[in-house]
Amino acid sequence: MSGIDILLAQPIRPVTVDILRQKFVIHTPYDDNDPDAALSIISPDIRALAVGPAIKVNRVFIEKFPKLELISFYGVGYDVVDVETAVAKNIMVTNTPDVLTEEVADTAIGLMIMTVRELGQAERYLRDGRWLNEGIYPFTQGTLRGKTVGILGLGRIGKAIARRAQSFGLEIIYHGRNRQNDVTYRYFDDLSAMAKACDILIVSTPGGAATHHIVDGGVLAALGPDGILINIGRGSTVNELTLIEALSSQSILAAGLDVYETEPAHPIELMETGRVVLLPHVASASIHTRDLMGELVAKNIVSWFEIGTALTPVPECAHLGA
Repeated sequence: MSGIDILLAQPIRPVTVDILRQKFVIHTPYDDNDPDAALSIISPDIRALAVGPAIKVNRVFIEKFPKLELISFYGVGYDVVDVETAVAKNIMVTNTPDVLTEEVADTAIGLMIMTVRELGQAERYLRDGRWLNEGIYPFTQGTLRGKTVGILGLGRIGKAIARRAQSFGLEIIYHGRNRQNDVTYRYFDDLSAMAKACDILIVSTPGGAATHHIVDGGVLAALGPDGILINIGRGSTVNELTLIEALSSQSILAAGLDVYETEPAHPIELMETGRVVLLPHVASASIHTRDLMGELVAKNIVSWFEIGTALTPVPECAHLGA
């Protein structure tokens, strides 16, 4: 396999490079003084692509590589990949599920607690010397006691969040495209109805056209003035302008966000409200988990060229391969 050309479209993890370099010819045009020129030279020979969410793998990008067989994506949500075009061209697309499930679920629970109990705000209160000068931090309106968590998107990560939330004594309800027979949580076929029935709405659904702005003004209104929104899924799932309006008008109590519509940019209005906890998309960002993701990116490529099948194909590509 030493003659097979593999493109790393962006820096990923050293473990990815180390594994692939043992078996393939690796190209990293981002290291070149003129990345576009370097890419145009090697693109006719590229047979696999390792890429993450920083690059939009659309039809135009895919068509640069006439010999492309595999797109190995670094991440779970692969909405930046034009899978329809890939399938039409018989190109396998893989992602990195499971290896980041627990890390992201941990972050979701941490973000939920930070938001509900205003822990970030309380820490800044102490650091700014206000505890000494102004007395105790005000009691928080939010609490987890007796609350119901509604999960939008009960996939691998959603279920891991649900298990953790149950250990806090929280009731779990969920909404998704279909009822799932392997869980006992109450199912809602209408998102607004679920938002009305829960206190904390956690968004764990993939991005893409089907979920774009699925959390809109109607959903936030249903969540209500004591409701809290947590998003560790995709920024595109929440209408940020509507969210800002809901926070400003106190139509909802608070929000905790790890993802945004136009990352790394984020509306200044979110920064200016004290009722929002903001993280810079770090849900899976531990060295341990990111290395596992990078390893899986490489192993999908190795498996494809060694035995003709991928380890973790996305559902749309499950029929491809040997």
